[in-house]
Amino acid sequence: VNNKDFLDALIKHRAACALAKEEGKDKPIVSNYIGDCILKIATHLSYKPNFINYSYRDDMILDGVENCIQYLDNFNPDKSSNPFAYFTQIIYYAFHRRINKEEKNRYIMYKKFQEHVLETSDVGLMTDSDGTNLVTPFVYDNINEFIKNFEKRETQKKEKRKAAKEGLEKFVEGENDEGRESV
Repeated sequence: VNNKDFLDALIKHRAACALAKEEGKDKPIVSNYIGDCILKIATHLSYKPNFINYSYRDDMILDGVENCIQYLDNFNPDKSSNPFAYFTQIIYYAFHRRINKEEKNRYIMYKKFQEHVLETSDVGLMTDSDGTNLVTPFVYDNINEFIKNFEKRETQKKEKRKAAKEGLEKFVEGENDEGRESV
C-alpha cells in the first residue's frame, strides 16, 4: 500500500463526503482503491506470526475491514499523514476482539462438553461403532486445562477491574475530603 496515494484518496473521499453533506445527499460510497488498500492491510497483517494459525483468520480480516469502513470518517489528515498506521491499528484491535470472542465461545463449548459428556460417562468407554476411542484422557486433560486457564484469566480481569474501581472511588473520596476541609 502506497501511503501517499492512500492519503490522497482519503482526502478526496473526505471532501466528497463534506460536499454531499452540504448538498443534503447521502455519503458517497468508498472508492475501490480505498477498499483495496484496507483489504490488503488486513490480509497482510493476518500473516504475522501471532495471527497466522487461527482457523477463523478470514473472520478476523472481515472484522478488521468492517471496523475500518466504520471509522473511515474519523481519520483526520490534518492530524496525521499516515493512514496506513491508523487503519493497521484498527485492524489489529479488531483481530484481538475476534480472538477473545472465539476463545469465549470455545470455553462455553468445552464447559458444556465437560458438564454433559465427560462427567456423566467413562471417558475410556466412549467409542464409536468400530470400537475406536472418540475421546481420550489426553483430550480431556487439554479441555480441563483450557477451562482452568480461561477461568483464571477471567478472575484476574475481574479482580483488576475491582481494584481499579476501588482505587478510583478512593481517589474521588480523597478529592471530596480535601474540598470539604478547605471550605
